[in-house]
Amino acid sequence: MADHVDLAPQGHAHGQEPPALPRRFFSRPAEVVAPELIGCLLVRRQPSGALLWGVIVETEAYTQDDPACHGHRRRSASNATLFGPPGHFYVYRCYGIHHCVNVVTDRAEWASGVLLRAAALAKAPDRQAAGPGLLARCFAIEQRHDGQDCCGEGPVWLAPRPSRLQALLSPSPGAPPGEAPLRQDRRIGISAAVDQPWRWYLGPSRSVSRRAQGDRQPAAATAWRPEHLDWGAQGAGLGGRDDRPLS
Repeated sequence: MADHVDLAPQGHAHGQEPPALPRRFFSRPAEVVAPELIGCLLVRRQPSGALLWGVIVETEAYTQDDPACHGHRRRSASNATLFGPPGHFYVYRCYGIHHCVNVVTDRAEWASGVLLRAAALAKAPDRQAAGPGLLARCFAIEQRHDGQDCCGEGPVWLAPRPSRLQALLSPSPGAPPGEAPLRQDRRIGISAAVDQPWRWYLGPSRSVSRRAQGDRQPAAATAWRPEHLDWGAQGAGLGGRDDRPLS
C-alpha cells in the first residue's frame, strides 16, 4: 500500500487563495487517496474572481479490479478519463439526471478514482451539497468539465486540509472506531461489491449524505461546520455565489 503523502496543513487566512494539492497526492491507489481527501477543500474560482469553497466530508473509492468501477469491464469513450493520468476530474451523468464528480487516481491506463459524495459549505444549509448530484450542482461542475485538471490548472481544484481539520482527523490512540472523526462504511447505490467498505466520511459533520447503520446524526449544537476553520465563516462567501458557467 502506498505511503501517506505528508503535506503541511494550510491556514488559509481570509483573502489567501488555497493552493492546489500536488499531482503526487493523487498518484496512489484510490482506497488510499479517498480517506485522505476527507477534510480537503473543493474550490471553484467563479467568473467574477470570487472563490466558492467547501470541505469534502464524504468519499468513495473505485478501482479497475472492482466490479462496481466504471472501468471494470473495458475502456470506452465515456469512461476514458478514468484510465488516467491522475489528478483530473472524471465527470459523468448518473441516470441522465445529475452529474457525479470523481478524481482520477493511481496511474495511467488503470481505471481508478474517488467519488466526491458530499461537501460542507460555510454559511449554507447543512445538506446543500450532501450527495454527489447536489455537490456537482453547487459547484457548477458538468459533463463538459470531464478531464479537467484538478491540481490548479483550471477554475476548479482541490486544496489540502486546513490546519484545524488536520488536527481533528489525526488519530487518537485508544479511541473506539465508532467515535473516531473519520468513519468507514460500505459504498452506496451500487449493485456489485456491495460489502466493500470503501466509503469514508467525517463523523462530526451533518453534511454527510448517509451515515453508517447505528451512527446517529450529531446534534446541531455540537456538529462540526466549516465556520470552525481558521479563516472562519468568511471563506465560503468571498463575494457571494456567482452562477455564471465556468470557462
